[in-house]
Amino acid sequence: MLAILDLLMVNLALYGALALHPLLSGPAAPEPHQFVWYIVLSATWLVVGSALDVYDLARAANLSRSLWAAGGAAVVACGVYLLLPLVTPALASRRAYALLLPTFATGGVILWRGAYAKAFTQPLFRHTMLVIGAGQAARVLAQAVAGKDGDGAVGLATGHEILGFVDDDAAKQGQMIEGARVLGTRDDLLRLVHMMRPDELVVAISDLGSLHEDLFQAILRCWEAGIPVTTMPDMYEHVMTRVPVEHAGRMLHVVVPLGHAASFRLYLLARRLAEVLVALVGCLVVASVVPLVWLVNRLTSPGDVFYRQERVGEGGRTFHVVKFRSMVMDAEKRSGAVWARRNDDRITPAGRLLRKMRIDELPQFWNVLRGDMSLIGPRPERPEFVDQLAQEIPFYRMRHAVRPGITGWAQVKYGYGASVEDSLIKLQYDLYYIKHEGLYMDLLILLRSVQVVLGMQGQ
Repeated sequence: MLAILDLLMVNLALYGALALHPLLSGPAAPEPHQFVWYIVLSATWLVVGSALDVYDLARAANLSRSLWAAGGAAVVACGVYLLLPLVTPALASRRAYALLLPTFATGGVILWRGAYAKAFTQPLFRHTMLVIGAGQAARVLAQAVAGKDGDGAVGLATGHEILGFVDDDAAKQGQMIEGARVLGTRDDLLRLVHMMRPDELVVAISDLGSLHEDLFQAILRCWEAGIPVTTMPDMYEHVMTRVPVEHAGRMLHVVVPLGHAASFRLYLLARRLAEVLVALVGCLVVASVVPLVWLVNRLTSPGDVFYRQERVGEGGRTFHVVKFRSMVMDAEKRSGAVWARRNDDRITPAGRLLRKMRIDELPQFWNVLRGDMSLIGPRPERPEFVDQLAQEIPFYRMRHAVRPGITGWAQVKYGYGASVEDSLIKLQYDLYYIKHEGLYMDLLILLRSVQVVLGMQGQ
């Protein structure tokens, strides 16, 4: 809905600008292919809007963030669009609308997005839930919905609200969990559903096999009455776009995709062909910047221009990733394998700039060409850390089910990690990508990666 109404606003802005053009500059000759302008503007908006993250529901429902993001995207999209007359002569006769279009588009998008943000936070538009269970899994879900998940994500802004909890533990009755109360036991479930009419029931019990028969039958009665039923991992994934592996239990479908459509093989083949072409171009770019990187590195830290490091890839196989060196020579021989950290004193002045702009990752196009990596996927980790993390984080090795990537969902959503806790959150994002792998996710990640690079958010 966000994209559809955004496109409606920017295209209405173009229509209005063209309609007012004769009043400002006099009549102009009709253009036979004017409908193409609307198509080009729509495509430009979708690309720019995705790159600037205007379709993130948490951002869209936050008034100030939404207005800044959508307004900025409108200005950038119209600016890019208005440059097209430089290469498209057919647009040249309507250059007078150059001021009207961004004004109308920005105003229209800001007005509609402001109305959306105000309306979406009203109780009428919230997706309400009654949660079965008041243990750790329920608390994690409640924290996510309340926007206290730890990584800045705001679940409440996506329009979800927990009405209350049901739990058989007498000691939990009446307790408050992130603003919602434990309202009763399994014997009260049907009464509470009839009274509160939640949009959905969420079962926040990791061991579903332990459900009491009376509770199981009550849940079935609710489903028969038209109340959708889901599990905590599925709801958490929907709200946070990450997989809560620590609450998956033995529910394998929570962690991995159980089968793909027949077209998935065609997608993998097409993606590999595209990756080879992009990697060839990338290798040419790397070859052209090697002298400059060598010179800059030479001035601040003499040594090799490239750096090779062992990483774990698809199927648990190891390979050597290639990067531009950004640390002092033999940094790991001195310190051993340690987590990357902010203000790392091993990073050279030139290396800090390379990392900020992610230029140090460019040589990995060679790994993509060789088939060690993909453009998009979980970032490959060092064997020393994989062994440690696999012991502490459930399902950690599942990220090796696909080729690692130069960029990925975890990179654009969370950035660098420097601890086991960070690695857990990044794994949750990685598994979300693996479950939803496809053309849409790939394009979304590429566009957001451009935003990360232009914003110099590397570390």
